[in-house]
Amino acid sequence: MISDDRRTPPVLSRIVGGLPATIPFLGPEAIERQLGHPLAVRLGANESLFGPSPRAVAALREVAFESSLYGDPEGWDLRVALAANHQIKPENLVLGCGIDELLGLVVQAYLNPGETVVMSTGGYPTFAYHVNGHGGRFATTPYRDFRNDAMALVDLARRENAKILYLANPDNPTGSVLAPGVIAEMVAALPENCLFLLDEAYAEFLEPAQIPEIAIDDPRVIRFRTFSKAHGMAGLRLGYLFGAPQTVRPLDRIRNQFGVGRLTQVAALESLRDTDHISAVVAAVAEGRAHYGRLADAAGCVALPSSTNFVAFDLGTEARANALLKSLIENYRVFIRKPAVAPIDRLVRITIGPPAARAILAEALIPAVAAL
Repeated sequence: MISDDRRTPPVLSRIVGGLPATIPFLGPEAIERQLGHPLAVRLGANESLFGPSPRAVAALREVAFESSLYGDPEGWDLRVALAANHQIKPENLVLGCGIDELLGLVVQAYLNPGETVVMSTGGYPTFAYHVNGHGGRFATTPYRDFRNDAMALVDLARRENAKILYLANPDNPTGSVLAPGVIAEMVAALPENCLFLLDEAYAEFLEPAQIPEIAIDDPRVIRFRTFSKAHGMAGLRLGYLFGAPQTVRPLDRIRNQFGVGRLTQVAALESLRDTDHISAVVAAVAEGRAHYGRLADAAGCVALPSSTNFVAFDLGTEARANALLKSLIENYRVFIRKPAVAPIDRLVRITIGPPAARAILAEALIPAVAAL
């Protein structure tokens, strides 16, 4: 029998051992455990409170007993349908368990420890989580007027000899969007050997003319989409990326072959076919954005223009934003989130829900802001 003094823990890798013991986001379930009671409404994670397609739900019921079977590791039927939607080929597409997993795969495939990644200061934290986990180095440039500074990002990538440039467009956490012409300028100005990751999780909320046109055979660009937002399938975990085959197909060497489950693939196919549901969600979100603008006026704060399913409210200072976040969660059981890095740490980010959810928010937000 081995004595206790010989049972030493294994040594972490140098990369993981040097990371802080943190996670990108505190989940609403953890908040409920801390509070000791359920939240009244979840408006912090940019989930769709409008729900998934009824056709997708019906399909899930029909195939529930097939959950004992693995899904198609190639996701062929779904990739064919997505390829038809984007007028590309299945070999241009890779499926994954949400954009988050796919970002991690790309970082694993293309970033060596010590190489540089460029993004906006305070941009999507989960991407930073993956880069740090693979030993990457960050160079960042601040938002300008709560928008990504496109050419500052490109200039920084040139100065730093960056391996990857990441941009969320529409942006998370500000909700802003860059015009297609600006994206085209960024692609044209990319430094040599720099991979452009274009996270378009909120693309369904844009008008078609706002979607940039990028040649699918350009090996320098990978675009990301998700079923977590407009499709209302965050709990089923599905995202996809598309780009030139020579850039995206190497991900097959490292991806989880059975990561996208059988039921998820079936539900996603039906959701793609239910275009009426997606159109209804997009219209409802637009109505909610207008409501949030009026609500911000009534509460005495500013709602930033948004092209997403959330709105960023400007509280003027970090202290006021922190106080509002704490008050809404603890006093009103309304879950929201906020950025942590200046200057966008003066914002709080609030998901758009249906009228009932917005009514709960309104009853909480106006007195909570007045009490600051």
